[in-house]
Amino acid sequence: MFDTLKNAWKVADIRKKILFTALILIIFRIGSAIPVPFLDATVMKSWMSSTMEDGNLIGYIDVLTGGAFSNATVFALSISPYITSSIVIQLLTIAIPALERMAKEGEEGRRRINKITRYAAIALGLLQASAYYIMLRNMNAITYTSGFSGVFSAIVIILTFVGGTALIIWLGDQIDSKGIGNGISMLLFAGILSRGPAAASKLWVYIQRANNGETQFYFLVPAVLILFVVIIGFIVLMTNAERRIPVQYAKRVVGRKMYGGQSTHIPIKVNMSGVMPIIFASSLLAIPGTIGAFVTVTPNGFWDKFFKLFSYQSGLYALLYFLLIIAFNYFYVAIQYNPIEMANNLQKNNGTIPGIRPGRPTSEFISKVISKITLVGALFLGAVATVPILLSSLSGMNISLGGTSILIVVGVALDTMRQMESLMMMRHYKGFLE
Repeated sequence: MFDTLKNAWKVADIRKKILFTALILIIFRIGSAIPVPFLDATVMKSWMSSTMEDGNLIGYIDVLTGGAFSNATVFALSISPYITSSIVIQLLTIAIPALERMAKEGEEGRRRINKITRYAAIALGLLQASAYYIMLRNMNAITYTSGFSGVFSAIVIILTFVGGTALIIWLGDQIDSKGIGNGISMLLFAGILSRGPAAASKLWVYIQRANNGETQFYFLVPAVLILFVVIIGFIVLMTNAERRIPVQYAKRVVGRKMYGGQSTHIPIKVNMSGVMPIIFASSLLAIPGTIGAFVTVTPNGFWDKFFKLFSYQSGLYALLYFLLIIAFNYFYVAIQYNPIEMANNLQKNNGTIPGIRPGRPTSEFISKVISKITLVGALFLGAVATVPILLSSLSGMNISLGGTSILIVVGVALDTMRQMESLMMMRHYKGFLE
């Protein structure tokens, strides 16, 4: 990775792209520190510190925004509306024939779907900002709430939230067009990575507690660091792992030329769905915790015990989390890969899988392979997501070591390195004229 960065820095064109991307990320972090008018950030921060450990949706969004939400800044919504919009449009592409046809129209179709996704993200951002305004008003975190001043402050706060989301989407597009690519992912990467100092400070607190007599942290802190390195290596290994289905294309004569006859393969990634199943599962399990953060419950009552069952550090939460990740992984892969269509495309291009007859046997074989690989990928995602929860529950250490955050950071880093390698290959390719 470091050799790739070093070699990329030597190429003037790629160096400009790197510097431009760094400038956009700096602007993103500056926007994450600019406060929203008429909001008392101290109220928001104290409320977030008391509810984040319950595994609610607000705490999850605060992690994705890099702490911008708890600080009540301009980029408080960050790209969460865009992520939700992308998931919704992706699911609707399977359900609505018009969107499905649009997705198959090549580059122009993808451009139109991206445009629809952006509009949907702004609409979701407006809805989300209005809900957050009501929540902040109920928390007495807004300076003006009555009369014309209250209406004006509501408009300013909601539009500031929505404008921040629109600006972040635009910044991501700039990285795609003038930077090194993966714009939205890079901004998400920067937001999550900005929480690294907070995690490091928590580890330092546990080291100080060990010096004050709690000697168990002398063993727990190194164990956490070793686990962190092992998880990163495991993610890198499984992200690059793939199952290759061999394909043989028959020879055919067109005029005086012979085409085909080569052997190739269909790569099936182990982690085909990325972090989407984790996002689905965590969003669903965050609903009870989010409701519990807004209502007053009687200690040791029914609802108090119910909400504790869905606490982030409970055993039931970890079990349901693991099972939902497996279920959503199968669901997401099922809507992304169509074995019948893959078999038909092979047959149209005179391609066959050795030992498998064309048509239905080929689609059944591909379906069986995808099912097995999906199970392996689901177990991988479930392990990465639940191991930090179990570690936090057993050790009593809240270190903000979320499996989703690690997956996103490592995945974006690997994609960025591949992007830079492809850019270098394009510039070092001599071409057929030389």
